Amino acid sequence: MVPPPAGAQAGPALRTLRDTGDAGCLCPDCLEAALAAERTALGAQIDAALAGKTMPAGALAGLADLARTIALCQGTIHPVVERTALLVFAADHGIVEEGVSAYPAQVTGQMLANFRAGGAAVNVFSRANDIALEVIDAGVGRPTANFAHGPAMTEAQAQSLIERGAAHARAAIDRHQPQAIGLGEMGIGNTSSAAALTARLLERPVADCVGPGTGLDGARLAHKRAVIEAALARHAGARSPLAALAALGGFEIAMLVGAIEAAVARGCVVVIDGYVVTAALLVAWRRDPRVRSGCVFAHLSAEPGHRHALAALDGRPLLDLGLRLGEGSGAALAMPLLRAAARMLTEMASFEQAGVSRATGA
Repeated sequence: MVPPPAGAQAGPALRTLRDTGDAGCLCPDCLEAALAAERTALGAQIDAALAGKTMPAGALAGLADLARTIALCQGTIHPVVERTALLVFAADHGIVEEGVSAYPAQVTGQMLANFRAGGAAVNVFSRANDIALEVIDAGVGRPTANFAHGPAMTEAQAQSLIERGAAHARAAIDRHQPQAIGLGEMGIGNTSSAAALTARLLERPVADCVGPGTGLDGARLAHKRAVIEAALARHAGARSPLAALAALGGFEIAMLVGAIEAAVARGCVVVIDGYVVTAALLVAWRRDPRVRSGCVFAHLSAEPGHRHALAALDGRPLLDLGLRLGEGSGAALAMPLLRAAARMLTEMASFEQAGVSRATGA
């Protein structure tokens, strides 16, 4: 596992005590120390509340962990996840010219039309779970440059797209007032960018990070690995998060970076969908490791590199269904678990409230 950058701090969001109006020293070190102390104290309260619920210790395991994460993110022992939203960013990729996808580039635009008509899987799952769905055109029909031959975009473009993604997230939060927001993507060729970014940012072998994407056979998978290996060598100097994103990423991935950062800063729980969105989180995490504390992971993708990205982020996926569709479909499916986890912490009776005896010796 590659450790987060030096000075990493845990926190419920990218906010400080200055935002809450609390008195005291406002220097960055003191603010961070005070926020860490608040988080520690709140964590102890949450742990005590969970320990008092009418169940054997650890009986709800990952669901209790999810409730704890939501409560820490919202900064309260009484978390709420009743309103949810999902943003799907779509864009095309020049790397498709290298034959790294089983589908032609025009499928991105065709699927964008399908999203807008309400016919895709993510539309169905969003309707089923009462999720406000928005689809954002981040570059459909306007692909990145082919990163096999040069940078996918300039660093200035990447930074501008990060800012645009942040603006979309803030606007969606203002419109829908969600307590949790899922993030998804669509883009033929974008698992190549995700694999390249994962390999670069985690310093892992390409073979660990590259998978079949939309369904490549063995020979084409080997070709995809070779293309990405050569591209990483070409962009050997692109080491910072922004430089790696510009050299290897996609327009939708850059906007996802901004959306993650903005949503965490606003105190929303961010539901990370699959491999491509997790690659965007890797970029955001390397830019500021505090974003990780506001994120939960919808599912384990069938793409092999996703396991390595999750391990680096210490991420526990909520679902393991062998999904590799993208679209934010896993995030839409996982959203009811967040609602259940929050309600468990706020509504489930304690042993004392229910008059139930604790385990012997407890």
